[in-house]
Amino acid sequence: MQLKTLLNELGHTLWGSAEVEIGGLQFDSRRVRPGDLFFACVGKDTDGHRYIFHALEQGAAAIVGQQPPPDGLAVPYIQVPDSRAALARCAAAWYGHPGRQMTVIGVTGTDGKTTTVNLLQAIFAAAGRRTGMISTVNALIGDRYQDTGLHVTTPDAPEIQSLLAQMRDVGTEVAVLEATSHGLAQHRVTAAEFDVAVVTNVTHEHLDYHGSWERYCDDKARLFRMLGESFRKPGVPKVAVLNADDASFARLKPISADVQVVYGLERPADVWATDLEIVDGRRVFTLHSPYGTFELCSPLREHYNVYNIMAAVSAALALDVPVAAVQRGVVEFRGVIGRMERVDEGQDFTAIVDFAHTPNALQRALEALRPQTPGRLIVVFGSAGLRDVYKREMMGRVAGRLADITVITAEDPRTEDLNAIIEQIAQGCLAEGAQEGDGPGRRFYRVPDRPAAIQLAVDLARPGDTVVTCGKAHEQSMCFGTVEYPWNEHQALRAALLTRLGRPGEVQAPRLPTGS
Repeated sequence: MQLKTLLNELGHTLWGSAEVEIGGLQFDSRRVRPGDLFFACVGKDTDGHRYIFHALEQGAAAIVGQQPPPDGLAVPYIQVPDSRAALARCAAAWYGHPGRQMTVIGVTGTDGKTTTVNLLQAIFAAAGRRTGMISTVNALIGDRYQDTGLHVTTPDAPEIQSLLAQMRDVGTEVAVLEATSHGLAQHRVTAAEFDVAVVTNVTHEHLDYHGSWERYCDDKARLFRMLGESFRKPGVPKVAVLNADDASFARLKPISADVQVVYGLERPADVWATDLEIVDGRRVFTLHSPYGTFELCSPLREHYNVYNIMAAVSAALALDVPVAAVQRGVVEFRGVIGRMERVDEGQDFTAIVDFAHTPNALQRALEALRPQTPGRLIVVFGSAGLRDVYKREMMGRVAGRLADITVITAEDPRTEDLNAIIEQIAQGCLAEGAQEGDGPGRRFYRVPDRPAAIQLAVDLARPGDTVVTCGKAHEQSMCFGTVEYPWNEHQALRAALLTRLGRPGEVQAPRLPTGS
C-alpha cells in the first residue's frame, strides 16, 4: 500500500515524499521488516522515539512520530498528534476498514465485560445473526475460537483490525468487542467504528495507570464519545447502554447518542427486573423494558449477573433482536471459563475458580457464594504487582469481612516484592478483625507459593464449605520479575483436590519460581 493512501487517514505534517510503498505496520522496532512503516508510540514505561534508528537499521521505509523528526533521517517522517491513534487509523485503512461493514458493539467496565460480551454473542447467534467476538479471553471468527493473549488486555490496534477483517471475510454481521480501559486509553479500539457502547460498571481498578477514578472513568467514556466519531451505517443507530445504579452514570449520560437505554435495579431505568428468584438452580426474573415485559431464565444465578444480563439484553433489544431470541440466547449461555466455574473431583465441599481481581468483583463473588454455602467460605487471592496499589488493602478488607478463611498468595508480582504486596492485603484483613493463623473466628494465612496456597485452602475445607480461588481464572501465565511462567488455575485446583482425596499425581500443579 502506498504511504500517501495511509496518510489520507491522518492529520499530519510530512517530511519527505509520500510516494513510498509500505509493506507492513509496526510499533515494535524489533519486529520491523524492510519496507515497514514504524510508529514511534509513547507508553508509560518507554518511548518509541528512542528506537527510530533501530527501526531504520531493520529496514523501515518511513516513520510516524509525535515529535519533530530527528536529524539525519533519510526516510519520510510523518508527525502526528498521537502515534497510537495514527496506528489504529492506519491499521483500519490497511485492512479495508472492516468495522464499516458490520454492526460493532463495544463493552467496557471494570467487572463483567467478558460475560456481557459473550452473552451478546449468544443472543445475536440465537437470533440467527452471524456474530463475531473479541474478548480478553478469546476471539470468535466464524465458528472458530482463538486465543487473544495471556493477560487481561485488549489486543493492539493492528490485531484488532486483523480480527475484524477476518470476521468480515467470513460474512460476520455483528462484532462484539471487549474494550478495556487500557485499550481505550491507548487507542487499541480506535477506528473500530462502534455503533453501540455498553458499560457494566466503573469501580476501583487500574488507578496506577489512570491516576484517579475520574480519569479512569473518562477513559471508559471514550467508548461512548466514539459513537459520534464512528462511520454511519445505513439503518444502524448509535446506541448507548448505561447502568443507572453505577457511579459512572452521571458522567456518561450527557454524552449524546441516537438512542440511550438505561438499565438498573435500584434507580429509575428503562430496563429493570422484578421477581428475582432461583428456580431449579437457575436465575429467573421478569424483565421490564420499552420493548415489552417478559421472563428471562439463566444458568448464571449470581445476583451481579442480573446486571450483566440486563446490559446485554438492553443492547440487543435496541438493535431489534426479537424477544424470543433474547430469551433463547440468555437461557442457553452457560458462562465464561473462570467465571464462577465449579471444579468437581468428587469432594464433599464446593470448589470454584473465579476471576474476581478488584475489590468490587471480590465483594460480589463472596456475597454471591455466601447464601450457597452451608459451611465456611474460604477464599484464595493475591494482587498484581506494578498495578493499582490502593486496591490491595481494600481487597483485604473485603475478604476479612466476608470470608471465614482467607489465604493470601501470589498473583503476578512482576518486579515488586511479593511479601510486601501480601503485607498490604493482610493489613486490610486485620483492619476488619480477621486474625492471622489458626484459631476461632475469621482468620487469614500468608502463603506466597500459589499452588501451596490452593492446597492449604483445600486441606482446610470441611463438608459443606466453599473454596474459591480468585484472580487468575482463564489466564495462562503468571509473571515473576519480567518472565511469564505457564499457569493454569483449574489444573492447580484439581491437583489440590486430588491430593486431598488421596490421588496425588493424577494431575500435576503448575510450577512457579522457587521462593514465590
